[in-house]
Amino acid sequence: MKKEPLEEPWFIKVADPCKPLEFDLERPLEIEVGCGAGTFLTRRAAANPDCDFLGIERMLGRVRSVIGKCRRAGIRNLRVLRLEALYAFHYLLPAHHARKVFVFFPDPWPKKKHHSHRLFGPRFLDALWKRLEIGGRIEFATDHAEYFQAVREWFAADSRYEPVAPMERPPEVWTEFETEFRSQGLPIHAAAWRTLDAPDAPLPPLTIPPECEPREGVKRRCENFDLA
Repeated sequence: MKKEPLEEPWFIKVADPCKPLEFDLERPLEIEVGCGAGTFLTRRAAANPDCDFLGIERMLGRVRSVIGKCRRAGIRNLRVLRLEALYAFHYLLPAHHARKVFVFFPDPWPKKKHHSHRLFGPRFLDALWKRLEIGGRIEFATDHAEYFQAVREWFAADSRYEPVAPMERPPEVWTEFETEFRSQGLPIHAAAWRTLDAPDAPLPPLTIPPECEPREGVKRRCENFDLA
């Protein structure tokens, strides 16, 4: 069966990865990293028509699910970007515009040798602070206790953030992962932080070391390049 093309206005086509995306800066913006099938984000967008929403999701099937939910519900204030989250935050988003960013149940990369693939780290915290408005919030949840502690330590070491109480999430807006984890009786760890005023500076270019460049006939993922 032929798949329907990814539809505008919901899908963002990136023609030039070096050109920042355009947003209506008169309207607030909320972003979900790894929006999955869109259960949380579409409901939030439907309940807040005066705000724009961006979902960042790499899996094509999930992108189609988000668009399908938007089409059926008549949601017009949500768009989906199929791209690496760190790259999008680093290069494509407006400075200090987003009021909230949600990261629910990202891949914890549990093996120690894979920890460098994790989303959270100094580069993401730099880009996150650059894109959130001062006083903006980052909401985080995971079922992985070690990853939760590691993320809390990253934020505790960064004076541009202060902890705040995490949002309440009723069952009807749980992500597919959260529903599954809770059905298994797994503990859910949640935290949130607010950005503080601090000296601003341009983000340094993202780079990967030469040994991690793809070689002819071989494509390797660099363990020191944690786009997620």
